[in-house]
Amino acid sequence: MLRDDLQKALKEAMLAKDTATTGAVRLIIAGQKEKDVEARGKGQEKATDAELLSMMQGMIKQRNDSIKMFIEGNRPELADKEKAEIAVIERFLPKQMSEAEAEAAVKAVIVETGAASMKDMGKVMGALKARYAGQMDFGKVNMLVKAQLGGN
Repeated sequence: MLRDDLQKALKEAMLAKDTATTGAVRLIIAGQKEKDVEARGKGQEKATDAELLSMMQGMIKQRNDSIKMFIEGNRPELADKEKAEIAVIERFLPKQMSEAEAEAAVKAVIVETGAASMKDMGKVMGALKARYAGQMDFGKVNMLVKAQLGGN
């Protein structure tokens, strides 16, 4: 589904001569192809949608870091370009969970997995990533899991 959406968006952007969207979608597709090559090395036919969503989350994080540096370097035009790419990438991601929804999901997964201490953190994070890829910021969720498991 995601792959079809990307190809369709690329065609539409090219027909509309929207160079910003065309470039951003091509970057996503290039990342997708990299993930597919990695997956074949692991014996899979292609990368899963969860892996692709995770890759796109990483792309957004990279752009946010770049925006911060461009603003500090007094280069607002480059920051605007990065913001535009983020907007394109976000079109292909599921709706992000609110903090309350993420906290509820963390609590539910902790109960399901029977996690009792920080030793179970990997199990909880793995289950969250499998179930909610692209829907939550795992950097922030990491802190929620630590708080729930008594790591703070």
